[in-house]
Amino acid sequence: MRILLWHVHGSWTDAFVRGRHEYLLPVLPGGGPWGLGRAGRDWPASVREVALAELDAGSMDAVVLQRPEEPAEVTRVLGRRPGVDLPAVYVEHNTPKGDVPFTVHPLGEQRDIPIVHVTHFNELFWDSGRAPTKVIEHGIADPGYLYTGEVPELGVVVNEPVRRGRVTGTDLLPRFAAAAPLRVFGMGGGGLAEATGIPAPRLTVRGDLKTAELHRELARCRAYLHPLRWTSLGLALLEAMHLGMPVLALATTEAARAVPAEAGCISTDVEELRRCARLLVNDPEEARRRGKAAREAALERYGLERFLADWDEVLADLAPAGAAYPEPERAGSTRGEFTEGVAPGDAALKGSGPDALSAAREGNTH
Repeated sequence: MRILLWHVHGSWTDAFVRGRHEYLLPVLPGGGPWGLGRAGRDWPASVREVALAELDAGSMDAVVLQRPEEPAEVTRVLGRRPGVDLPAVYVEHNTPKGDVPFTVHPLGEQRDIPIVHVTHFNELFWDSGRAPTKVIEHGIADPGYLYTGEVPELGVVVNEPVRRGRVTGTDLLPRFAAAAPLRVFGMGGGGLAEATGIPAPRLTVRGDLKTAELHRELARCRAYLHPLRWTSLGLALLEAMHLGMPVLALATTEAARAVPAEAGCISTDVEELRRCARLLVNDPEEARRRGKAAREAALERYGLERFLADWDEVLADLAPAGAAYPEPERAGSTRGEFTEGVAPGDAALKGSGPDALSAAREGNTH
């Protein structure tokens, strides 16, 4: 299939484009959220950069949407309506915002475009209305067992920790820094020391590194810290587990399901996490043992092969343009099925175009 999608979420796209299809990524001279293209990533040759305005509208088999503004943009530029003239599916990467758990999904008032949630937590907390839904859990291209743990510090990967504040648990970092020094990776880390008051010996900001370098540097840290309160499921957390790092995670959103206790420590009790941090920093062998458990769990649940197989089923089952989606055989969202929403209303899908793109969309560094 020839699939159109924007490069919105780097880590998710990194897994998705390793399938057996041809992937068309819009590119603009200035890049940005509507024209990032490959962004220099080492992706297969099947991933092609295209100028959306010059693309043959009839050459695509499907579009994978990831932002509420995208359906209207596809219609405006290509003259094909996602879910009507062009088979389409919408990927929801993020937890709902606003009046949780009553937040209605932007596509909740239509039924022509199914919503694929990346976690069971997302599907549970979003009100997806009438839209058919399914869960496809993340898949990770295995970076290999790179863990050394030679640096007695906690590695953290988070984008824009100062701006996002409590969402990313930035306010908790001083408490963790008192237990062990922090090494923070990701975009927008400038001003973190000033915002948190953590002195230089306890905080090192490494910035946004290329994927391979990030993996090498992160794997040198004794343990991985995941302080995010309200994120779908940080892909950096899953990457850290693949690297063989023991993890310390707030037991919130999908992390409570993704991280087994033997992989490190998962709790809503910050003091319990701090105690475990001190244990791992002071006991390298225990850290290594828990890290191996983390890798084993990540490989079992978040492998790339399963992820791509799940997506092949969804793409193969997309209804022909203009056709209705079938009713599911039974309740629940399982592999190869969509769960039909039950909320009333038949409003047309609305989009506001790229100028209205929200800056609050979540993302992960890699």
